[in-house]
Amino acid sequence: MARERRPARRRAAAVAAVLGGCVLAAAGMAPPAGAQPGGHGRTAAYVALGDSYTSGPGIPGQVDAGCARSDHNYPSLVAAERRTSAFTDVSCGGATTAEMWRAQGGNPPQLDALDRHTDLVTVQIGGNDVGFGSIIGTCARLAAQDPAGNPCERAYRAFGHDGLALAVLRTAPKVDRVLRAVRARAPHARVLVVGYPDLLPDDGSGCFPQVPFAAGDFPYLRDTEKRLNRMLRLVAGVNRAEYVDTYGPTAGHDMCQAPADRWIEPLRPAAPAAPAHPNARGEAAMARAVLGRLERGRG
Repeated sequence: MARERRPARRRAAAVAAVLGGCVLAAAGMAPPAGAQPGGHGRTAAYVALGDSYTSGPGIPGQVDAGCARSDHNYPSLVAAERRTSAFTDVSCGGATTAEMWRAQGGNPPQLDALDRHTDLVTVQIGGNDVGFGSIIGTCARLAAQDPAGNPCERAYRAFGHDGLALAVLRTAPKVDRVLRAVRARAPHARVLVVGYPDLLPDDGSGCFPQVPFAAGDFPYLRDTEKRLNRMLRLVAGVNRAEYVDTYGPTAGHDMCQAPADRWIEPLRPAAPAAPAHPNARGEAAMARAVLGRLERGRG
């Protein structure tokens, strides 16, 4: 058994080392061999994997209460636009990379939805491995100690390193393992890794109390999300998958914007959506980003 685990450990260490050293440049990744042009052609079998940013909690209409899954999440919109003949959405609120292999309530292991006939897979995972929920709770709680400062950043750096940067780094081999499993189960599929949308103002400004973080923690948390997306882009490239940027297309529509302009709801949503999650317009924006990636073809 030790001999079998050694290659997996070596690969995980290599992925972490590549990310930590920034050796790979995402823009320079070579396209997969045999890449074919995209377009709005018919997709025979599309499977969507992911967490709550994929499932669309609170967005009408909810079709799976256990996983908080909406029929207007971005996979459903993509499937409709692509005229998919076989569409399976197993995304589930609260999912981590572990739920790719294990059941989550009534939701079976997400990877079980894949087979050799799958020809399109979208994967959006890693936010819960890093700890999105606990980060929001911690930063909101600490904000009262120093509203004008950066108490959350100081707390995560209290042991001489950036705890959130380390969490992203530790998530990299987990995402790598997911993508290798996707490739093994759906060897002919086009695989898209979907990044996370812009949650906080890209200019680093804040909006307390609408989003109850200390002023100095807004840029720190913005940079943490960018670090997570950068990791997802790099791990996608290592696995010959395609990365879908949803941060850029949603910039300026973050939690701090007015209700008419925001695509991500704050901790007290004004539109049907979960706190700190995309609303229907946010899911539609992510769908457009996925469709745009498909339009451009592989590479």
